[in-house]
Amino acid sequence: MPIIFDNIEQSLLTSLRQTLAVSQRADFCVGYFNLRGWQKLDDLIETWQGNSGSCCRLLIGMSRLPEQELQQQLSFYPPEEIDNASAKRLSRQAAEHFRQQLMMGIPNNEDEAGLRRLSRQLKTKKLVVKLHLRHPLHAKLYLLYREDVIAPLIGFLGSSNLTLPGLSYQGELNIDVLEQDAAQKLSKWFEDRWQDRFSLDISQELAAIIDESWAREILPTPFEVYLKMAYHLSQEARLGLAEFNLPRDLARELLDFQAAAVQIAAHHLNKRGGVVIGDVVGLGKSLMAVAIAKIFQEDFASDTLIICPKNLVPMWEDYVARYRLRTWTCSKCKATHDRDINAAINILARFVPLSADMSQEAVGSLRSSIL
Repeated sequence: MPIIFDNIEQSLLTSLRQTLAVSQRADFCVGYFNLRGWQKLDDLIETWQGNSGSCCRLLIGMSRLPEQELQQQLSFYPPEEIDNASAKRLSRQAAEHFRQQLMMGIPNNEDEAGLRRLSRQLKTKKLVVKLHLRHPLHAKLYLLYREDVIAPLIGFLGSSNLTLPGLSYQGELNIDVLEQDAAQKLSKWFEDRWQDRFSLDISQELAAIIDESWAREILPTPFEVYLKMAYHLSQEARLGLAEFNLPRDLARELLDFQAAAVQIAAHHLNKRGGVVIGDVVGLGKSLMAVAIAKIFQEDFASDTLIICPKNLVPMWEDYVARYRLRTWTCSKCKATHDRDINAAINILARFVPLSADMSQEAVGSLRSSIL
């Protein structure tokens, strides 16, 4: 009779480790692989030689994120057919997912040591990892080969992914497969998918991701840390430069440093709802403010409220007229109107006929609700 491993009464990790200890190679197929979860098994793999007869082969079946799978199911378009180009794209996407894994949580010494062992085992081929891209594969299968006359192949089949929760404390449903005919059929099933032309080896990519992360064996120099900080601090600036285009009538007047400041400030204003431009006198802050207002006027149909000292009113009136800020030309009389004043006139014109048939109390109540 098979044994049930549900991580409640019987832990899969305990039995898997006991069987690995007397095995010389293994084949694992899982939907998802957590890089940190490997440290629960890596000490048993470390003793293997690292060749085809003494290694762990790991096949990962889910190259797309769950939300992408849901989007595909709800799409009107047929599922994407795999080809070399889409396989490479999915492989790069999966690599980025593994890189994001290492950015989660707070680094600690145990995880650092475990990730370094994982990198070494990938490089020495004690662990070989492939990404199955033919189609989504959510199977969970653990096959262990040992020198035993009666049961040389033992399988564990069920719902546990190769993650710490899936192997140890999350409620799952797995059984062991000791009957050799069934185990050999599972082995053939795994081999067919391992040899598929769209099962791509990503072992070296995973090792490189670890070696480029905080778990790397060679520590970065202070200058490299500085460059990393400068890169992230300048990311907002780079996003701003790519996100907004300068108004055509202002692009010719702004100097390079002013143009860059306008685009970066527009990014901050759009993202955070406010921005402050600060610089010494005479470097064109007013013109930069006009450019930002014009960007939001053109891209988002926004109006601009100008608050300034009385002695600067003529200057800002000139800017408003020259760059056509907050004004529009009436299609009937061709006169130029202030958009805020015109909006107030239109509201008043609509409100007066409405209020003619209403009592003073109703008008007052309506006016209060508007205010």
